[in-house]
Amino acid sequence: MDPALNVLGGKLETCSTAPLTGFFRDGCCNTGPEDRGRHTVCVIVTAEFLALSKYLGNDLSTPRPEFHFQGLKPGDRWCLCAARFLQAAQEFAAPEVVLEATHARTLEIVPLELLQAHAVGREG
Repeated sequence: MDPALNVLGGKLETCSTAPLTGFFRDGCCNTGPEDRGRHTVCVIVTAEFLALSKYLGNDLSTPRPEFHFQGLKPGDRWCLCAARFLQAAQEFAAPEVVLEATHARTLEIVPLELLQAHAVGREG
């Protein structure tokens, strides 16, 4: 099996193992046919983004022990759905993106320029 690629064309890096993220809960923003939400964007969540997500019906900050989910807090890394990232960017609440850990299939939904504009460590 070929290694997954990131949006920069390199090997997909781990997004987070604490909290454990990814559609497959493998720490990476891997995707496959069963991942209809395309959980491919590695982000560093912010309070602003968590509030928007909750408002939009996906509460990521409240612990859900029945799903072994401790809830996210600002500063956590998380594999976010590509469409939700795009929506957050349109609402001026997009979190920072870790490009090296963001799956290349994200580019089918989100332009590279938009990801780069929200990249960790960007200038300006």
